[in-house]
Amino acid sequence: MSDQAELTRQESRDKLQTVNPATGEPGRSYEKHTIDDAYAAAKAAHEAYLQWRRTSFSERSNVIRKAAEILRARKDEFARLMTDEMGKTFDDGRAEVEKCAFHCDWFADNAEGYLANEPVDFGGEEAFVTFNPIGVVLAVMPWNFPFWQVFRFVAPALMAGNGALLKHASNVPGCALAIEEVLHQAGVPHDLFRTLLIGSGDVEALIKEDHIAAVTLTGSVGAGRSVATAAGSVLKKCVLELGGSDAYVILEDAEVVAAAKVAATARMVNGGQSCIAGKRFIVVRSILEPFEKALVDAMRTFEMGDPRKEGTKLGPMQSVHARDDIHKQVDGSIRNGARLLLGGKIPDRPGAWYPATVLTNVLPGQPAHDEEVFGPVAAIIAAEDEKDAIRIANASEFGLGSGVLTSDLDRGRRIAAEELEAGMSFVNENVRSDPRAPFGGVKHSGYGRECSAYGIREFVNIKTVHVKPLGHGGDNRTE
Repeated sequence: MSDQAELTRQESRDKLQTVNPATGEPGRSYEKHTIDDAYAAAKAAHEAYLQWRRTSFSERSNVIRKAAEILRARKDEFARLMTDEMGKTFDDGRAEVEKCAFHCDWFADNAEGYLANEPVDFGGEEAFVTFNPIGVVLAVMPWNFPFWQVFRFVAPALMAGNGALLKHASNVPGCALAIEEVLHQAGVPHDLFRTLLIGSGDVEALIKEDHIAAVTLTGSVGAGRSVATAAGSVLKKCVLELGGSDAYVILEDAEVVAAAKVAATARMVNGGQSCIAGKRFIVVRSILEPFEKALVDAMRTFEMGDPRKEGTKLGPMQSVHARDDIHKQVDGSIRNGARLLLGGKIPDRPGAWYPATVLTNVLPGQPAHDEEVFGPVAAIIAAEDEKDAIRIANASEFGLGSGVLTSDLDRGRRIAAEELEAGMSFVNENVRSDPRAPFGGVKHSGYGRECSAYGIREFVNIKTVHVKPLGHGGDNRTE
């Protein structure tokens, strides 16, 4: 092995090297932490948690509100960092930081109410349920929303009185360290939250470390299985938000142009690189042709452009490798009978670029039908009627988000509430996360919930307390 080859190998083992997806040029590199560093951080986080859990909700709220202030003050800086590391457009980055700040404010205002003691009717005897923190939560987070995914977990976790460690995706180390800086600047104790620049191969060992109480992961189905297996082997709680192949049912009574605009917006969230982006558009056959035309027109407006400039609607994919995987799925679908209506060609330019793409005649056996396509590719699937459309929507291993597009709100409400197998169903708008409502999926899209009261209660000890004066005797009640 040459000296240069050995140096390259050593750097890949000891450093995280960022690459600008828009240009393919290398960016900053970062020194990795060792597994021993991670173990030490877990122990220190646990010690810090023992103090933090005794703080009042008011004290915690002041810290989390300060984090929101810092996020807003440095919004442009963090948006540029996301653009450089994973290709997010500057406009989307600014919106993401603002969403994180709103999320922090929401849990600063509402955590105490979400975790207030709840009385239990024991026939006149005192009984209640209390919600206590459980310890240090390890978060394994993805690159596609590098700030939002982290704050979605960390604001409620800290407000509940827990500690937290972050293992972020390897291509966004700058974002991971910036989040650590924001929280420490806001007043989160240094050891209570730490970013760990470790490889995926160290995650299982860290999950099993005694000072880790639970784990949350947003990522692929394969990563979810791995984390769930590791957590289960040591009987630790985990929350998993995994992939999605969100289906939107477009009924015959939908206004076609309006429905296509919703569909395009849903598909192109974050350049299509989102678990809750719309991916399968299941159209009742009577409006298939006009919908195809309208969707092409709507998708055509998402032109590729410099992600650093305001107004750009489609930046690069997160990496050339990811872009090539998307193109293979498009090509494989076409070879198996899908028809290309828009895009589908790799541009002749450096970087990880892929255009807005529309496929129709998408059928079982094609990647666009059977797999999650994590990019700007809309798949149109024909259905005979409402019943058939619902059947197709539910015939998926995933169940994260879903949508119904119809002019009949009662019809849409019924289908969304009762028929679609998903953790979220939206009528006449695109699926999105919000701190005020539970977020999560079913089937291979994972389990557990984030956001709202349901999310903050995932990582607490839900404890029954029964209080009775001594000397009043017991009874013979059993389990």
